[in-house]
Amino acid sequence: MDPYKHIPSSAFDSPFFTTNYGAPVSNNNSSLTVGPRGPILLEDYHLVEKLAHFDRERIPERVVHARGASAKGFFEVTHDISHLTCADFLRAPGVQTPLIVRFSTVIHERSSPETLRDPRGFSVKLYTREGNFDLVGNNFPVFFIHDGMKFPDLIHAFKPNPKSHIQEKWRIVDFLSHHPESLHMFTFVFDDIGISQDYRHMEGSSVNTFSLINKAGKAHYVKFQWKPTCGVKSLLEEEAIKVGGANHSHATKDLYDSIAAGNYPEWKLYVQTIDPDHEDRFDFDPLDVTKTWPEDIVPLQPVGRMVLNKNIDNFFAENEQLAFCPALVVPGVYYSDDKMLQTRIFSYSDTQRHRLGPNYLQLPVNAPKCAHHNNHHDGFMNFMHRDEEVFDPVRHAERFPIPPAICNGRREKCIIEKENNFKQLGERYRSWAPDRQERFICRWIDALSGPRVTHEIRSIWVSYWSQTDKSLGEKLASRLNVKPTM
Repeated sequence: MDPYKHIPSSAFDSPFFTTNYGAPVSNNNSSLTVGPRGPILLEDYHLVEKLAHFDRERIPERVVHARGASAKGFFEVTHDISHLTCADFLRAPGVQTPLIVRFSTVIHERSSPETLRDPRGFSVKLYTREGNFDLVGNNFPVFFIHDGMKFPDLIHAFKPNPKSHIQEKWRIVDFLSHHPESLHMFTFVFDDIGISQDYRHMEGSSVNTFSLINKAGKAHYVKFQWKPTCGVKSLLEEEAIKVGGANHSHATKDLYDSIAAGNYPEWKLYVQTIDPDHEDRFDFDPLDVTKTWPEDIVPLQPVGRMVLNKNIDNFFAENEQLAFCPALVVPGVYYSDDKMLQTRIFSYSDTQRHRLGPNYLQLPVNAPKCAHHNNHHDGFMNFMHRDEEVFDPVRHAERFPIPPAICNGRREKCIIEKENNFKQLGERYRSWAPDRQERFICRWIDALSGPRVTHEIRSIWVSYWSQTDKSLGEKLASRLNVKPTM
């Protein structure tokens, strides 16, 4: 047996108990003592190893997206978009790429109910022939803020009160009263689709704007959209209470049971593209994640399909240790100057190095399935054997095009110029049926009626919603007994 090719796994189980270093254990029931009633001896290595490992079973929980479920499958190209990108995994219809997906809730802890009103994470890791491509998104196409500088503050507003450890709506509406760009996201979170029925019946979106580059070096801005073939389904408040009361892991169970039964979930992938030369033609900034690209102006283009046909083999190894980062792109796909994306490029890999260590990309679930080589050495939990040779720079890979944009300007901190924070959400609100509008209003009445929400904060929100839709603002003002401040 070659010891360097033997990977520890339950597939190599011996017929008897052993220590972690492989020595046989003749008794796994009793500690080593001095006589039958005497004290336990420190030399009982098996006992010490067993307890010490148990004490260290938990790794740091994700700050966000702690609660989640994963599944494996494949992505298949159905439409040719080689005119947009030179990405190998999108080279032609019929090409299939293995992948793993993780769905999640965002704010609450690892064991929290899956029926809370919360966005859902929708992250896909494609194991391409040119490295891993992580498409890290949510089930809603927009976000609360458009600059990553405010992300930690936003999350702290949604997290439980540090004093009581209870999530309190007054902290959310207080903080976001200073950020009118958040209103668009609230038309999703406080809408009827704010609680997904399960993971199979929800859409996915890259939220961020990336770039596609073809062989000629022409770049287009791109947003990715996943559409479930079984449709979108959600839970209203009463339904969520009933479902969550029966099983707080209902969405994880639904995904696992559906795949086990051969009812494989499937999503269609679409892209929207904008020529960077045309970005000034819109009344909003296309790189602002608080805005959508209207489909009547920027139509959806079909690309392929994703099928989840295999459950994970181990929850810890393939869900808890599964790590995503939007910085992981492949030739033909690149970043944009989207401010949220630019900060996520750093933050996601940084959190994985904290949770899992600097060699987290060596873990089987995160490692690329193609040949890979670099000069990264050692570090905690490294198990890759490096050659004696230090890779010579002249052995670089083929050069692939990246966006050719030229940057110039002063160093300064500034907001997005074309915010236009009220138009799109007003159109969205007016597209709803009256009963759906009423439920949205009731959720806002509840959020703004807490005793710690000041009259000033209520007035600010009424002003915001009045600018969104006059009748919406009037209804909120009437029921809250306030007048707009703007």
